[in-house]
Amino acid sequence: MSPRRFTALGIFYLWSISLMNTSSVQVPAVYTKKIRMQYLQDIGFEKLTMIFAATTLVALLGIIVSLFVSAWPALKQFGIPFFYTVEWDIVNSEFGGLIAIFGTVVTATIAILLAVPLSFGIAVFLTETCPMQLRKPLGTAVELLAAVPSIIYGMFGLFIFAPLFAEYIQPALAATFGQIPVIGYLFTGAFNGIGVLAAGLILAMMILPFIASVMRDVFEIVPPILKESAYGLGCTTWEVVTHIVLPYTKGGVVGGVMLGLGRALGETMAVTFVIGNAHKISTSLFSPGNSIASTLANEFGEAEPGLHYSSLFALGLALFLITFVVLSLAKWMLIRAENKKGFKT
Repeated sequence: MSPRRFTALGIFYLWSISLMNTSSVQVPAVYTKKIRMQYLQDIGFEKLTMIFAATTLVALLGIIVSLFVSAWPALKQFGIPFFYTVEWDIVNSEFGGLIAIFGTVVTATIAILLAVPLSFGIAVFLTETCPMQLRKPLGTAVELLAAVPSIIYGMFGLFIFAPLFAEYIQPALAATFGQIPVIGYLFTGAFNGIGVLAAGLILAMMILPFIASVMRDVFEIVPPILKESAYGLGCTTWEVVTHIVLPYTKGGVVGGVMLGLGRALGETMAVTFVIGNAHKISTSLFSPGNSIASTLANEFGEAEPGLHYSSLFALGLALFLITFVVLSLAKWMLIRAENKKGFKT
């Protein structure tokens, strides 16, 4: 019985006793005081938690308003075309955010496409097939990767990963995928080790431990009786995972993926080190590019008040809108999937 229900029953009990015109029933004063104290504590706790939740909402609204106010001069000057214009000329005060938006979306997409399958495999291994003596050490190692600062990933990407990527991986990709019609254009160009693809790979390394940790935790909450029943019917591990574990933990899995995607969209230092920081759009993933976060990191400190300064805030607003749209679509997909369950027979 919840404390609120207990308190309500106690108050109802006192009220019913007060209506009785008998002197034989005596309500102890200690009991009356305790019920009143519990009622006040319950109300106070409810109001306190509501304030906490409202504080988060107020902070979110404050961020939106501050971004919009600071970005308004650029939005007023360039209008909606700001978000699909490639021009970024500081000297002539001509700005467009398409290059940074394109780089942000492409690098985050590469990271998600690589990190999600790997994270799923790690989570399945740790929860289903890993020997018991290795589960805790391997799980701890995955969680420690999530604690590595982003600048360390950036330094690793620039000084260690980029030379190896240019010497071994880029030539192999160009010799294989680069020979395929249509998609071959994505794997052409100079082998310099930095660029959009390198940034996407570094981002994949960064978000992999986040997604894997969340998937592992939600996989572990599946009731053992469900999996044991499936195994008892002769199901394989893959069938148990796909038909029992994933449907049961679908919300948590999507939440973990969205957590990783949010980290990939907003990552700054690691991307700045390896993306090349070039204001151009190329069909090749080997070419240098730019992202919203790297543009802000490189130019915000030197931007003077005016259109340049306001355009950087407009890019921040665009990043916020991208994240909001992605999370909204994920939530809508979950709600739609839950509603469809009622139509299955």
